Amino acid sequence: MLKVGITGGIGSGKSTVSKIFELLGVPVYYADDKAKDILVRDKELAEQVKQHFGPEVYEADGALNRKLLGNIVFNDKDKLALLNSLVHPATIRDSNNWAAEQKAPYVLKEAALLFETESFHHLDKIIGVSAPQPLRILRVMKRDNVSRNDVLARMHKQIDETIKMRLSDYVIYNDEQHMVIPQVLELHQKLLQLAAEKA
Repeated sequence: MLKVGITGGIGSGKSTVSKIFELLGVPVYYADDKAKDILVRDKELAEQVKQHFGPEVYEADGALNRKLLGNIVFNDKDKLALLNSLVHPATIRDSNNWAAEQKAPYVLKEAALLFETESFHHLDKIIGVSAPQPLRILRVMKRDNVSRNDVLARMHKQIDETIKMRLSDYVIYNDEQHMVIPQVLELHQKLLQLAAEKA
């Protein structure tokens, strides 16, 4: 089975593009959403997080106190890096197990941080979703109801989008100048052909 990553800078529209692939019957693993679930579901990971960040980051019922954990890591680069170093390997394991259960010719793994976390090494091809920065800033401000400075701060935590696109095997332009669906349909055919060749 062909494993394909889909990534892009914040506000590029990678989730929107992933949803179009889903409509074509392609299974999609949403890594950022799954990571939140894994922090609760993966007992080994939960124990590691408690060891490093204190038992109070989990409620008595086992739920994660996201706000508390967020306050601890988001103002401390080293603590954020430590949390990521615990969560990313668990997410890679989970996505590989998930992919092994799928029956489609190829699967997609949607993640903001593919190149940043080394998880691209576990994938056959990478799709980059590209949009100009001013448009991405507006999208995120509107979507998350945050300030321009908040969006820029988040962008600085990611690899520059032009580098991401250079590292990607394919690029889909979600810039309101190009139609997205025809690009997805064309790429879907290419990936089906690659999957058939790999099989």
